[in-house]
Amino acid sequence: MLIADFGELLVMLVIILIAADVFTNALEHLGERLGISEGVTGSLFAAVGTAMPESMVPILAFFAGGSNPAINEEIGVGAILGAPLMLSTLSLFLMALSVLNRRGLAGHLRPERTGLARDLNFFLVAFAIAAGALFIPHEARGVQSLLAVGMLAIYFLYALMTVRASADLVRNGHATEAHKEMYLCRIGMPDNMIVVVLQIALGLALLILGAKGFIHGVEQASVHLGVSALFLSLLIVPIATELPEKVNSILWIRRGKDTMAFGNITGAMVFQGTVLPAIGLLLTPWMPRKEVLLGIIVALAASAWLRYCLAQGRLVVWQLMLNGMLYVGYIVAMVI
Repeated sequence: MLIADFGELLVMLVIILIAADVFTNALEHLGERLGISEGVTGSLFAAVGTAMPESMVPILAFFAGGSNPAINEEIGVGAILGAPLMLSTLSLFLMALSVLNRRGLAGHLRPERTGLARDLNFFLVAFAIAAGALFIPHEARGVQSLLAVGMLAIYFLYALMTVRASADLVRNGHATEAHKEMYLCRIGMPDNMIVVVLQIALGLALLILGAKGFIHGVEQASVHLGVSALFLSLLIVPIATELPEKVNSILWIRRGKDTMAFGNITGAMVFQGTVLPAIGLLLTPWMPRKEVLLGIIVALAASAWLRYCLAQGRLVVWQLMLNGMLYVGYIVAMVI
């Protein structure tokens, strides 16, 4: 039975990998057609789109999960908080690792700096608020609801500022450019906006399919392994649901599109540090369990480290290796 569970997870991983390439391919064409900056394409369009699985996992777990409500809640909370943890540590590490041979440990990473700083600033503030909300009694539903609305407002402000910065970035050479022909056009479909939207919808549909399959697989695997569904979902669910961000960013940074690569990850962090905790505050008993607290601390530490490096005037490959070490440290701390 355990082999079958992990077989299901593997199938969903393959689906998500395919969906990621289909999705990013269409997004590049959308950004090019709209004449928007790489920052908007990466931090908003790609980030929100590829965050759909993380959003769907907790929602589906709460409303259409298994028969055990407690396990559904653990899977939901794990998906919400595991996503920023994975992005701020393992995803950034893998992105840097993918260009290690080409650029070396001291090689420079060259994202557009103002957009990256904005992403990190918003994430650090919002996720710190989410951490503080863990200590608000569950009975104080009014306070939790008010915080949830506030976090949604923070994301709205972030999106507005990102869009407003687009025109200047395009003039400064950060316009979105498509890397290759759209996949649907390769099979004979016309190259127009309808087909772009159709391919984006196809990619999202595959991502949602993968998210639903993972809910079932994680629930079954946690039972057979005899471990907490919360712990397993903190580790395994984000590996799958964050694969689009990882793969998209790896593809983009290897093509020299550092702004889109970073924006795809850090923009998703802002979305997942605001919108998803708002969902958690409204739908779950938002409590400071050990796994949750440590995960939040590690995610904030990794993001603060990246913000510090950016403030020093440059980003180099070796600096993101520390983010990967923080993720390993989190796993070790949870296992021992």
